[in-house]
Amino acid sequence: MLSGAFTTLGRYWKPLIGMALTLFGAATLVMIVALVVAGSAVASHWDELTSSSPDAPDASELVPLGVAFGVLMIIGMIVYLLASAVVQAAVPVVLQEAVLGRPIRFGAVWRRSWSRVWSIIGTVFLTGLIAIIPMVLFMTAFAGLMIYIVSLGDEDGILPLMWFGIIGTLLVAPVAIWLWVRFSLAPTVVVFENQRPVAALRRSAQLVRDSWWRVFGVGLLAYAMASMIGYMIQMPFQMAGMLPGLFDPADIDADPSGGQLIAVFGGLIVLSFVSQMIAQLFTAIFPPLVVGLLYVDRRIRTENLGPVLAQAAGSTLPEQYGPPPAHA
Repeated sequence: MLSGAFTTLGRYWKPLIGMALTLFGAATLVMIVALVVAGSAVASHWDELTSSSPDAPDASELVPLGVAFGVLMIIGMIVYLLASAVVQAAVPVVLQEAVLGRPIRFGAVWRRSWSRVWSIIGTVFLTGLIAIIPMVLFMTAFAGLMIYIVSLGDEDGILPLMWFGIIGTLLVAPVAIWLWVRFSLAPTVVVFENQRPVAALRRSAQLVRDSWWRVFGVGLLAYAMASMIGYMIQMPFQMAGMLPGLFDPADIDADPSGGQLIAVFGGLIVLSFVSQMIAQLFTAIFPPLVVGLLYVDRRIRTENLGPVLAQAAGSTLPEQYGPPPAHA
């Protein structure tokens, strides 16, 4: 599974990296612009707000700026989540052609991914909702018991309640993980089989049945590797942020102004955004590739998909390499 994901990434890096770079780059640019606009607006009033003089304005005067900052950040988060959904749809689109050995262009990836993006969003939302329901119910019950014991003033009951919380978390967390793995193939089903969210969840549960531990182990390893590689990608940027001349605390006065703080920390913020975007290019592509290959593997093992794929792949060979020689 892992070697197949690396092979696919190596052969189809142009549409995969191109799609992720375009979308995450646009989302990062929106976030940076939002921070610059909001930060510049706040910086112009920072000195007046923090001044101890009697003529200093009240903090309520900055409420419109806070609202504008919140709106800009929400827009940036929506753009980022939408970009993530399109990338998550693009990976199975590319994989669908990769298993048949067919090339695919950026435009085709974009069209097919965008046509399934809303189903992907609905599927991921339902999966997260189903997986988190046990934890929410348990935390609600725990909070209710805590409030009840505190209202009674029973200090002796707090320690048993803490043990109840720890043991309950250890029991409920595996249920949430089991549900998440059970429906983990649903986003791939949405693209490969053009299913709607609810039908994709049912289909994922059917495919994961009798192979839960394998799906869990391979998926966990893929996410762990992606996180480790993503951290290794960010390390050079973090080290660059500590280089002399880029950030010098001596440049900050004892009573720095808002503009001075933005000027000093602005480069570090931009560098952080860029490093996170580059790391995201891998962490957003590799785990869905592995999950997609798990989906294909499950169908080969349970539905005899191998001959169908071989036949479909064979029909593309003349198109890619031309007819066989006359003497063959």
